[in-house]
Amino acid sequence: MVYDTVRAAFARGRERHAREILDLLGPLVAARTANAGREGMAVCPGQEVPGEETRVVEIVRPVLASLGADCRVHALDPRRANLVATLGDQGPVLAVGCHADVVPPGDGWEADPWTVTERDGFLVGRGVLDDKGPLAASVVAMRVLVESGVRLAGRFQLAVIASEEHREEGEPDPGIGYLLETGALKPDYAIIPDVGENMRRIDVAEKGRAVFRITAVGRQAHGSTPERGVNAVTAMARFISRMEASTLPHEVHPVLGSPTVNLGIIQGGAAANIVPGECTTTWDVRYVPGQTPEGVLATFRAVASDLGGEWRFHVADASLPHAIPADHPLVFAVQRSTEAVLGFQPEPFGMGGGTFAKAFNLGGIPAIGFGPGDEDQYHVANERVEWRQLVDFAEVLACVAVDLLGVR
Repeated sequence: MVYDTVRAAFARGRERHAREILDLLGPLVAARTANAGREGMAVCPGQEVPGEETRVVEIVRPVLASLGADCRVHALDPRRANLVATLGDQGPVLAVGCHADVVPPGDGWEADPWTVTERDGFLVGRGVLDDKGPLAASVVAMRVLVESGVRLAGRFQLAVIASEEHREEGEPDPGIGYLLETGALKPDYAIIPDVGENMRRIDVAEKGRAVFRITAVGRQAHGSTPERGVNAVTAMARFISRMEASTLPHEVHPVLGSPTVNLGIIQGGAAANIVPGECTTTWDVRYVPGQTPEGVLATFRAVASDLGGEWRFHVADASLPHAIPADHPLVFAVQRSTEAVLGFQPEPFGMGGGTFAKAFNLGGIPAIGFGPGDEDQYHVANERVEWRQLVDFAEVLACVAVDLLGVR
């Protein structure tokens, strides 16, 4: 079979490959690359700027170079570098895109979040799943391809990418946006190991996301004479009630379903004895193909117009939905390889969250989300992933490269 050489190499060296993943993952987790935005950097001691993903690039680059990979660093900000490492010199390109930043640890950890600990078959630490564990597994997949003597008919690429977890409004994207805009990263296919699902599902579609700030404008007055003012908080309460009873016009998507609306922030009032003159809410809308941010905004405006008074609307952020066919060759290659290694075929699905797959797909590059771990382990205290799954993921990746690119 096409996978025989790769699978035999993993079978012979499984324990060694597991240790290689851990040996690389330890320094990666210890490299503090928390990305909380400028206002959140107080909870990220030891960092000068959000992310500082160059720390990860400096760890991974010499390892990949020792395998003979062509390693190229691309940086909009020298402290927030990206790495594109390629095995092979001709043919189609399959890229695995891993982000190098992590969310801050937060509270509730039972051990140092910046140190990988082993517990009952799991690895625990900030980033072991999201996304440094899959990164370490991807490096091992490359190593096994090289050491097993497999000569791919195409190129296998690993992209270590900055700035996935957070970006300030209006800030240039130093990561995937920069790489795609400059042409530094332009594969024929991409796999993004950033969805969890224990490799049992393949993310083929993601909803669009739009963030809206809506402000009710009232008139400030003394709290003892509320009749002289216009209470913006009360106006907003009526608006929220109307929105809860409203439905955004849409057609149910076969994979993504229906849109979701979340009121995430409400701010209004300065003191109990002041009639609030303004109240601002921030809404997160995950929308499906056929909808647009402008259409969602029209619904917000219509609800507000029925209430009267003065309102302000601002679209703070927006990204488009995307999807690739469930019968795409990339999907089939992942299904065949997973079945060969793990004995089951992952099912295509769609999600409301966003990954780098969206940027690739909107840029005309077929991409999917697929990877190890439980989806409920993202952004939580005591983040963990099964050690076994990381090794399995490395083997599946190597098999996908052989399946999709072929061998010489």
